[in-house]
Amino acid sequence: MNTAVNVNVVHESEAQRQHARVKIPAKLRYIGPNRETFEAKVEDLSAGGFSIVTQKSLTQGEVYRGRMMFVIDNLGLGMDIEFQVRSLDSDGRAGCAFQNLDQQDIATLRHLITSHLSGELVTMGGVLGTLQRDNFTKARKRGGTNHGMSALGRLRAVTFSLGIFVVGLAAFGFVAKSVYGLYFVSHAVSGVVSIPSSNITMPRDGTVNSLVAVNSQAAKGAPLATFSTSMLDVLKDHLDDAQLTPAKITEMFGKQLTGTLTSPCDCIVAEQLVPDGQFASKGDIIYKMLPRDAQANIDARFTYRQINEVRPGTRVSFQIAGEDATRQGQIVSSTNLLPDALSSDLRVQIKPDAPINSALAGRPVEVYSDRGSMNWLIDKATAKGL
Repeated sequence: MNTAVNVNVVHESEAQRQHARVKIPAKLRYIGPNRETFEAKVEDLSAGGFSIVTQKSLTQGEVYRGRMMFVIDNLGLGMDIEFQVRSLDSDGRAGCAFQNLDQQDIATLRHLITSHLSGELVTMGGVLGTLQRDNFTKARKRGGTNHGMSALGRLRAVTFSLGIFVVGLAAFGFVAKSVYGLYFVSHAVSGVVSIPSSNITMPRDGTVNSLVAVNSQAAKGAPLATFSTSMLDVLKDHLDDAQLTPAKITEMFGKQLTGTLTSPCDCIVAEQLVPDGQFASKGDIIYKMLPRDAQANIDARFTYRQINEVRPGTRVSFQIAGEDATRQGQIVSSTNLLPDALSSDLRVQIKPDAPINSALAGRPVEVYSDRGSMNWLIDKATAKGL
């Protein structure tokens, strides 16, 4: 059996006329090339055009303006039209096509043609009723898988749909993350990298001259700075009234005694609080020293309502300012921020899983405890005895 398809076969619907032609009594008045007015009888009429017989010369392909006249209920109905001459016969017959018809003119033509074909009587009331209603609708979509869209149009539609999907997905992720962070994550009010430090204070009133640089290492007993103080300040508590004569005071005030500040441990000079040559009072802190073998911890503040989420032994995550990586640690103590009074804040000390460089001491830290949705629900159910 031969199942080959003959592609040269054309269905009759593909070759038939696009518009039905009817003979309706009508006249056409049109303006010629020299602005003269001519009148001709309309031989036949369709929704796409008409034909006339005229002895006046028309030019094929030219566009003319005119007015088509109909007689309905003894009343004249006129339509201002533009038409193009498509064909000219030797007997004076001209085939014309409508140009730039508006919706009301199209509706009127179709009503006249449809009523004439169906044998109905055309009345002025019917024409007015046709003009008052909406006679147009959206065009049907073309058949096929691409619905008449080009490859570029399909690509543009797919790209737009994909963009909307990505934006919606991002918005959903942002909302989900915000809700999760609000209900299942406990954030610290503040946090800082802390290392146990030692303070070197001024033993007497005087001036200081440093011997070491900041961030340098100092062995136990190594000199850190020299200080100068007045002899009067040293001996004033050991002299009686007979020895405190004006001449003796002037003599002792002019003499200076020097001393040395030494390191109490194998430390790193973290900070010098009094510059060289500046006067310092007795007891003022000159240096802050950090033991080289000391382990850095994290001190954080949580609100009192988070007491159940920051108990000792709880695992937390934290990120030090200036670092991209997130570190892990464990809470080792949780105490009231003000031990001698009521406070709304809790002070929490966190021991990191990995050592922290002592140079990061004083850096701010973001601390949070991720409880997890399942663990939180399990804890709630256990508390209720379920």
